[in-house]
Amino acid sequence: MSIVEVESAYKKFMGSPVLDGVDLNIKIGDKIALLGPNGAGKTTLVRSILGFYYLDKGRILVNGINPTKNRVEILKSIGFIPQLPPPIKLTIKELLHFVQESSNTPSQKVEEIANSMRLELKSQMNKPFFKLSGGMKQKLLIAIALAKNAKLLIFDEPTASLDPKARDDFYNLLKGLGDNYSSIYITHRVEELEGLINRQIYMELGKVVEDERI
Repeated sequence: MSIVEVESAYKKFMGSPVLDGVDLNIKIGDKIALLGPNGAGKTTLVRSILGFYYLDKGRILVNGINPTKNRVEILKSIGFIPQLPPPIKLTIKELLHFVQESSNTPSQKVEEIANSMRLELKSQMNKPFFKLSGGMKQKLLIAIALAKNAKLLIFDEPTASLDPKARDDFYNLLKGLGDNYSSIYITHRVEELEGLINRQIYMELGKVVEDERI
């Protein structure tokens, strides 16, 4: 069963193609390392899958529906960790409440996953998210994404702000998730994903130039 279908995706910015005829099919159980130099189109592809960008040509379906026309529904079903945490002004308590109400993700489950990454939340519930350290923000975003129990997880350099121990905690969490989901990792540290991926996709100049099962 395909969870993501990308057909002849084409997207331009400032007159230059950033996605140039991308075709991609992701099935349940695919664990993908999305590789390539800066400017290759990796983040644009992911943002298009999330429904943040309209394509100029082609189409993308996530769970059989158009992500730009059904963005709220799509975002409920995807666990996403951006490379740079957004400047959220909500307190941790308010953020957990928002996540619970918007995507039926229990706050308690978020707290449990955060604790497993050595991030204790109970004593910090009234602290604004934007005042957390970079590593703490990333741990909390990881906990929220994993607590969703989503069938598709998308990580854009998820360990960039984490120390080595926190990276180990993160990867150990992923190893415990099983196989009944798909994932996309935008990363420059593919060696860290050993045992967590079964497919490598390499992009360059807006095109998929290599798609290999491993």
